[in-house]
Amino acid sequence: MSEIAREAGLATGTLYIYFKNKEELINVLFARCRQSSIENYFQNYDPALPFKSGFTTVWMNILQYRVQHFDKAVFMDQCYHSPFLNECTMKLTKQMIKPLFKLMERGKEENVFKEIDTFSLMVFVIGSIHEGVKNAHYSRKPLTKTAVNNMFTMCWDGMKR
Repeated sequence: MSEIAREAGLATGTLYIYFKNKEELINVLFARCRQSSIENYFQNYDPALPFKSGFTTVWMNILQYRVQHFDKAVFMDQCYHSPFLNECTMKLTKQMIKPLFKLMERGKEENVFKEIDTFSLMVFVIGSIHEGVKNAHYSRKPLTKTAVNNMFTMCWDGMKR
């Protein structure tokens, strides 16, 4: 808490006015980051468009969010693997990702995606984007338009019927 307070330019005691402990602070920060990410994922998404167009928009938005907000994305990933997220935050997260879940379900309903577990499809999409962005970030190589298009094509081809 002292490191967080110092980074925020606050006294440690001030943090305790708003948060009773580190776990509460992490849960609030995580929930805000998660909400922000989901809102960004669906910017300019139009469900009236053909499925592939809508999916492409969401996929590109996820990629852009992870590139532009790399630290937030890493923070969220670390939180998923930590003991700090409480049951309430995990339930909230499941609610927040419903639009992404519905998008994957739509792909299956329209016989575009393979008939496999929807959660597995989501893991495949997010995992491929996450690893591509991490690799570009840590190797200090920008994601070129060609690289992004190749990533999308491999992801799409891996899921389509």
